[in-house]
Amino acid sequence: MFKTLKDSLLNLRFPLLAAFFIWIKTYLATLFKFDLTIESPMQQFILFISPLAVAMLVTGLALFFQGKKRNYVIIITNILLTIVLIGNILFYGFYNDFITLPILLQATNLGGLGSSIRELLNPFMLLLVVDIFILVFLMKKYPKFSSTEKINGLIKGFYFLLTAAIFTLNLGLAQADRPQLLTRSFDREYLVRYMGLFFYQGYDAFQSGKTSTQRALASGDQLTEVQNFIRSNRVISDSPLAGSMSGKNVVMITLESFQSFLIGAEINGEEVTPFLNEFIQRSYYFENFYHQTAQGKTSDSEFITETSLYPLSRGAVFFTHATNEFVTIPELLRDEGYYSTVLHANNASFWNRNVVYSSFGFDSFFTENSFEITDENSIGWGMNDVTFMEQSIDILDTLQQPFYAKLLTLTNHFPYEIDEAHTLIGPYDSGDGTFDRYFQTARYLDEALRVFVENLKESGLYENTVIVMYGDHYGQSENRYRPMAQFLGKDEITAADHIELQRVPFIVHLPGQTEGETISTVSGQVDIKPTILSLLGVDAPDGIGFGNDMFGTNHPNLVIFRDGSFVTDSYIYRGGTFFDKDTREEIEPPEDAERLLNRVEQELHYSDSIIYGNLLRFYSGNNHETGTIQTEIR
Repeated sequence: MFKTLKDSLLNLRFPLLAAFFIWIKTYLATLFKFDLTIESPMQQFILFISPLAVAMLVTGLALFFQGKKRNYVIIITNILLTIVLIGNILFYGFYNDFITLPILLQATNLGGLGSSIRELLNPFMLLLVVDIFILVFLMKKYPKFSSTEKINGLIKGFYFLLTAAIFTLNLGLAQADRPQLLTRSFDREYLVRYMGLFFYQGYDAFQSGKTSTQRALASGDQLTEVQNFIRSNRVISDSPLAGSMSGKNVVMITLESFQSFLIGAEINGEEVTPFLNEFIQRSYYFENFYHQTAQGKTSDSEFITETSLYPLSRGAVFFTHATNEFVTIPELLRDEGYYSTVLHANNASFWNRNVVYSSFGFDSFFTENSFEITDENSIGWGMNDVTFMEQSIDILDTLQQPFYAKLLTLTNHFPYEIDEAHTLIGPYDSGDGTFDRYFQTARYLDEALRVFVENLKESGLYENTVIVMYGDHYGQSENRYRPMAQFLGKDEITAADHIELQRVPFIVHLPGQTEGETISTVSGQVDIKPTILSLLGVDAPDGIGFGNDMFGTNHPNLVIFRDGSFVTDSYIYRGGTFFDKDTREEIEPPEDAERLLNRVEQELHYSDSIIYGNLLRFYSGNNHETGTIQTEIR
């Protein structure tokens, strides 16, 4: 009996070594490749042990296989976990976030990510696969060490009992340091920090399965509850511009990865945005406008803009709920005689746009097939913005009026590559190439906007068109906060600074407008839809969107972010701490803190309910029938 137990223990050497490799490389990757805030020795210890239980569990599943299958299962498991680990490192390097299951299912987007991935690859990735080769070598050369003899049931039981004990210790320490950890799943960083990357991935998969049942259980009563909440918090706009643009064309330009700190900035004495600096002087400029995107980034900005709903905390609505019923700008303008279209010199299926735009009620979609794209007129992700704008004017000139047209730019996209022939300004000199090139591609986008406006004038459309420009999401993530602090003249970027760096431009130019105005209203992307509808004199449906007219003097001055952070005209809230908005110094919770925190939680919850439950199918005013969008070819 003793010999049998001893042999079984020896037969555990190979799976235990594999579990050790998974544990250590996950810990090292988490420590060095993810920017997790560690505030105490206890948190460091929790971070150290957090990958161990899952590493033992997934490797231990191979113990139920007999013969050579056992070791092959161990190695295949290691390979799969390594792929997930590297995928998260790459994703985090760009988005400063962790992959969720819905994002993993968006594999069709990988075709356009080549240059972004190459920018993020580094020798550290090689270290993450060395153990796989070691295991294969041991399996081939040392069969006694990698023995696949039967393991005694008692030893198996002890193995999984030890795994459970380590997990219980991990969870207990995590809950003691961070109460209600598993009920705050919107914060992926906490789950990874306290429970490990692979636990987070499993928990996320569980959440995906849980939310998939919400649609089947949804009812019209839930929509009524949501509408009542929205009505109780909405303000009736007192905008003096309401209805003043009735019947005018609308062109909305999405400024890729464009943050507000670029406006007015100079590099070596040269303006980064000379055209926008001038254009703002004869337009309405909202200086406290924030993007509210999550993992879907540009697609999230489009979703928020068209629906006045919040994005999901996991994945992108453009993939997870593409065929839901939504009440959008194109649908509402159709009843006013508008023709709606999107122009984007990219693949029609990228971000699932061809499906979503049909659900949103757009009449047509001008894709890469509608433009003359060559090697000479391409930068980075595709056609350069100047050529795109020039060719877009030709398309707009053919549309029936009034029209609502959305243009999506490309050049100012990570990793911000630009060749010498298109360079209009020198790089910044922080030493971080990605950050330094950002100013060059932003300058090129600014030039494209100048070309567009000038050509719009020549076409005769300028005096009958409302021009809207807005930044879709941040361009520089927290991974670039060292050079960001240098550029801004700060010692470091604080939590309050982070929120303020989520400001993106929002510019509205009205036909005939010659005098500009800077508006300080605290507003966000959920406010775009009601603002445009108000200008055009179109009644926004009651109780199905969360935004408010930005031109109203009674705007609530509240912007809610997907992670539960928010900003008002007086203070900022992030990660459990309040800051004064002007000084950015930490302050005690204000008197209305509890009310605002409840408002934020409820608003995000009700928006999620609309999406997960597809509640707008119960909305009586929703008469849109989804069809196949016309992708135009010129």
